[in-house]
Amino acid sequence: MNALVQDNPAERRFEILLDEGLAGFVGYRVESGTIVLVHTEVDPQYEGKGVGSALARGTLDQLRERGDRVRVTCPFLLRFIERHPEYKSVVTEG
Repeated sequence: MNALVQDNPAERRFEILLDEGLAGFVGYRVESGTIVLVHTEVDPQYEGKGVGSALARGTLDQLRERGDRVRVTCPFLLRFIERHPEYKSVVTEG
């Protein structure tokens, strides 16, 4: 799987792109300078194939690298962070 995760500020989402195109996204909003991750969606044809985890990692890695303030309300990402405590430091609020 050749995957690329990139921020699409115009759509307010991080997108995971595979060779075939858009495979999923993490939607966000900006509140008082904080990125709030609100929803994760993966195309049904990619469910169970690690695309959601790759998307979560790519999103959280980029936010950590940028030093953004982050709050997570998305249930999928909350569970992902519980299972991968190395990402707890990315979340600065909530």
